[in-house]
Amino acid sequence: MSDAPDLKVGQVLRESRTITDEDIVAFADLAGDRGRHHLPEHGRAMAHGLLTASLATKIGGQLHFIARRMGWEFLRPVWSGDTITADVTVRALSEVRSGTGVEFDIEITNQDGEAVLRGDSTGVIRH
Repeated sequence: MSDAPDLKVGQVLRESRTITDEDIVAFADLAGDRGRHHLPEHGRAMAHGLLTASLATKIGGQLHFIARRMGWEFLRPVWSGDTITADVTVRALSEVRSGTGVEFDIEITNQDGEAVLRGDSTGVIRH
């Protein structure tokens, strides 16, 4: 994507990935959250909520979006082997002094179409 993406209100941006044990262990090491429900040696590993949310931040990174606020509601666990899809919808656009103000609605679903996370974010794409 370019430095000044041509976004439109209502536009949906989508990313998917399958969560692996390796993803969960790497995130546990990085974040320091080594609760046993996140460790594969204690059974099927549950992904960290912020690991799940990071799929939406991947889209933000592609847009060069600088978040000012994020809100998350964690609805269901995501397990190793689950494939999740983030739909990031452009809710609002505005011109601000430092660039383009953006508001996003976010929904992440699992391979069964069940919502696992809902959230929103506001921030700016600098010119």
